[in-house]
Amino acid sequence: MANKLHVKTGDQVIVASGNAKGTIGKIVEVSPKEGKVIVEGANIVKKHVKPRNAQQQGGIVEAPAAMYACKVQLYCPKCKKGVRAAHKIEGGKKIRVCTKCGAEL
Repeated sequence: MANKLHVKTGDQVIVASGNAKGTIGKIVEVSPKEGKVIVEGANIVKKHVKPRNAQQQGGIVEAPAAMYACKVQLYCPKCKKGVRAAHKIEGGKKIRVCTKCGAEL
């Protein structure tokens, strides 16, 4: 099975389903092997952190958790919604464009 995702690190995406539905954020990390991504500001979970040494403080920390890549769509700033990507070749480079309006993603 190919481990290829439709999004990559740094893409602006919108969450399509789940508790964080409608949240817009950048992709911080991609894990193609698991098929998961971490989106900045979405799917926030609380982690209990233990102090590692006497100076460090423990407590409850909020951090973004991984979610399946199929739950996110590329965000088009022109259309202001989640869209699919089409590929276009410009000057020998393959770029992704919005299928609705043709804006570069």
